[in-house]
Amino acid sequence: MRGVTAMSKIYVIEDELAINRAICLNLEAAGYDVEAAYNGDDVMAALFNGQHFDLALVDVMLPGKNGFELLKPLTGRGIPVIFLTAKSDTESKVTGLSEGAEDYITKPFAMPELLVRVGKVLERYDRADKMLQVDDIMINVPERSCKKSDSPLSLTPIEFNLLLVLVRNKNIALSRDKLLAEVWGQLFEGETRTVDVHIAQLRKKTGLHIVSIPKVGYRLEETL
Repeated sequence: MRGVTAMSKIYVIEDELAINRAICLNLEAAGYDVEAAYNGDDVMAALFNGQHFDLALVDVMLPGKNGFELLKPLTGRGIPVIFLTAKSDTESKVTGLSEGAEDYITKPFAMPELLVRVGKVLERYDRADKMLQVDDIMINVPERSCKKSDSPLSLTPIEFNLLLVLVRNKNIALSRDKLLAEVWGQLFEGETRTVDVHIAQLRKKTGLHIVSIPKVGYRLEETL
């Protein structure tokens, strides 16, 4: 577990200052790199700017975007989610877990239990989605790095996130709106033209076969 802990960055999204601070202090004492957020809109802004985390601990009842609204933007970027919430009703638990959360912990909770659950999710997720490959491109997800035929590729945070979405949906047509939502987030107010610009840059840097689909969007096709 220590191997996972040493490189894991955790996003603590909780609007109650005392609870947020206590969680952060315990995670830091366990060796994790921690960043705090106190409302959903700040989380969306961080994702829009290309920030990445290995795990997010998310309260459901937040100012701005609530925890359920943050679930898809987080998991769509490969960030697993554990809900930490006072909403203990069965319907909320079913909603959270069925929509893609890795775990659902109700308040109050014991810190040792939280640390164990954090470690288990990180270990499980690390094994399942650590390395991705398409053609001659190898992607190291935890390190957020990639190589083409063993030569390092220099990608911006947005380009890397876009590549992840395409690779995880190989041979599937993705609309421009879908790509905007997954990569730039719901706060993006620009035109879908920005997707075309970044796709062109990604094609040039990677040499991948990213097919344009008229009036729809793009599809990544594996050629090797």
